[in-house]
Amino acid sequence: MLQYYMQPKKCRIKEIYSIGGPSAIAAVAYGTKKINRVNKIVGPGNKYVAAAKKEVFGDVGVEGMIAGPSEVTIVGDRFSNPVWIASDLIGQAEHDELAQCILISKSKDLIIKTKGEISKQLKKIPRLAIARKSLSNNGILIQVNSDKQIIDIVNKIAPEHLELNVKNYKSFISRIKNAGSICLGKYAVMAMTDYNAGSNHILPTNGSAKFSSGISVNEFYKRISYINLSKKGIEKLGPSVITLANYEGLAGHAQSVKKRIRRK
Repeated sequence: MLQYYMQPKKCRIKEIYSIGGPSAIAAVAYGTKKINRVNKIVGPGNKYVAAAKKEVFGDVGVEGMIAGPSEVTIVGDRFSNPVWIASDLIGQAEHDELAQCILISKSKDLIIKTKGEISKQLKKIPRLAIARKSLSNNGILIQVNSDKQIIDIVNKIAPEHLELNVKNYKSFISRIKNAGSICLGKYAVMAMTDYNAGSNHILPTNGSAKFSSGISVNEFYKRISYINLSKKGIEKLGPSVITLANYEGLAGHAQSVKKRIRRK
């Protein structure tokens, strides 16, 4: 898998370890006889991996969010196919008993038919027990009265995956501020993004889409600030620094600037 998608040679990757779980997090965070420690750990995992990443954070860096149980929010309308919607919800629910599956629609008919379809389709999947518990504990079907309510709810949930399974999905796009990824239209389904649609699949969960994004190359960049001041520059800006430093009782700060300013 790494060979085809990461292309190690192009990325100049020299070491690949086939390891996983909390023990792998410990190994790369602190190093072993065979594994070198790293500076940053990124990527998804189960709840034990997520807990391990929280433990080692500070000793190493981690991405801007710790991925939790997977989640999907689907927005449907009277044109949506309840058979398809139900299968999308079940597809999410079979991930994990803690997975979150939500349908939001103004159409009461869609909600009723989708609920019936879920009962039918659940019986036909191998991970029935997991999906059923997920839907029972974390599945929600929400009927609303307006598009504004839909937008407000979506932005509050900040879902990992959002499916806009509606005819006029373009009218929603600019108003949705919080989501990990957005599937547009009835054929753009979350299961496609799981495997080969091309978008990033390591996405913020548990509402963290309000302040973070999916993993990108930015996770592997860091920034250094460079500051250069001329003699004239410090003489111009220095007095305000001296004032603030003295106000805070940091006389050493004030003196380090004061000593560089031309005496009059």
